[in-house]
Amino acid sequence: MSLAEKDRKNLIPLAKKIDAWGITIYATEGTSKVLNDNNIKNTVIKKLHEGRPNIADAIVKNELQLIINTPIGKDSKFDDSYIRMMAIQRKIPYVTSIAAAEASIQGIEAVKNGMYTPKSLQEYHQALL
Repeated sequence: MSLAEKDRKNLIPLAKKIDAWGITIYATEGTSKVLNDNNIKNTVIKKLHEGRPNIADAIVKNELQLIINTPIGKDSKFDDSYIRMMAIQRKIPYVTSIAAAEASIQGIEAVKNGMYTPKSLQEYHQALL
């Protein structure tokens, strides 16, 4: 997780769910501080320009199953595009907004609770007819 400062307060309920599931949360320094302030376990992960090991190394090692990265500004443009490219290459879901993160977590929660069975697009289409 790496979130713009304006998005961090909205992260707390999502991160609490992830933490309750026993999933390791990796967060960049600023996001990690907010998580720590709210007693949410996490491991700090470095941005690309902060040295190694960093998020790219974690992606290559298949340590991440979902990346939540809201745009921070021009300074993060290179990191964001490189991380997005790596995520796409390795088929790791990558979300760039709190709304998308909420939808992703709700979907994971529904599957975990047996409330949702994946269907093909054709099955959804047939149900609409």
